[in-house]
Amino acid sequence: MDPEIQTFTKIWLTATASLIFCHQVSARLPGGAARLLSLLPVIYLLTTLPLRLSSVHLAAPTIFYLVWLANFKLLLFSFNQPPLSTTPPLSLLHFISISLLPIKIAKHTPSPKSPPHSKILIFLLKFILLGVIIYLYKYREYIHPYIVLALYCCHVYLGVELVLAVTAVPVRAVLGLELEPQFNEPYLATSLQDFWGRRWNLMVTSILRPTVYLPVRRICTRIIGERWALLPAILATFVVSGLMHEVIYYYLSRAYPTWEVTWFFVLHGLVVAAEVAVKKAVKGGWWLHRAVSGPLTVGFVAVTGGWLFFPQVIRNGIEMRAIDEYSIVVRFIGERLRLC
Repeated sequence: MDPEIQTFTKIWLTATASLIFCHQVSARLPGGAARLLSLLPVIYLLTTLPLRLSSVHLAAPTIFYLVWLANFKLLLFSFNQPPLSTTPPLSLLHFISISLLPIKIAKHTPSPKSPPHSKILIFLLKFILLGVIIYLYKYREYIHPYIVLALYCCHVYLGVELVLAVTAVPVRAVLGLELEPQFNEPYLATSLQDFWGRRWNLMVTSILRPTVYLPVRRICTRIIGERWALLPAILATFVVSGLMHEVIYYYLSRAYPTWEVTWFFVLHGLVVAAEVAVKKAVKGGWWLHRAVSGPLTVGFVAVTGGWLFFPQVIRNGIEMRAIDEYSIVVRFIGERLRLC
């Protein structure tokens, strides 16, 4: 455990140093080819750094934050696009935080719909539920496989949301920034468009929109017109998301991709595009009640997830490694407490 934590620390210190270079040197170059060329070594570095990690719980967020989010933000920065290009320019601390962490500064301070203690209670309940799921894994050989897949679905949602939320805590505390929410209760989604566009992992949505969706839509508008250009743009966005998930799976398993997770996102992209096309065709027409559309949406995500999203994880034993790491962490913390 100690060597892995040391490696993890070195990776993040190296990434921080590389972002200092970007802020001090690349930011002084004009946006375009010159700035992009200066950033290519940093992009290469951020892409290779997580390969040194073997722990699922340390590697997964590091891959997501550095290889995907940070690199995409730097590509936008190359062409003077937010979130790293702003007027006035970001301070060094803000630049590093926004580059390396899954955060987005709120444009305005929202008025909370519920008191802060209610939000804290909800997060505590989610932590407890995650703990219950981890405990149930001890008895998974006695549980029906479909129920185990349902537990995996809940585990992924709770794990990702809580990790992103915990990551944002020091940014709020140290920098005093008001941040956009990272999740918006995806289990309340009433359609796949609602699920992926407004509720699930909004940090990915906010970075894929300017890097993939908008450029593809502009290009397709010239070819097929503005009315239908959003459909190939939606599909292209999901394809890129699928490919980036393949990259994450490869880093965690070191196994050649079988493309199932890419097909998961292609399927969802096609369905979302179909939803948009139908809404355009029957504007103001009849829609399913949310009591029906909600369970159908969540059920579709769960069923297709069991079919295409999780097989690569299970086949390569990633989920078993992740489950085993919980006991390692508990022992590690216990040993440190005894030493104290």
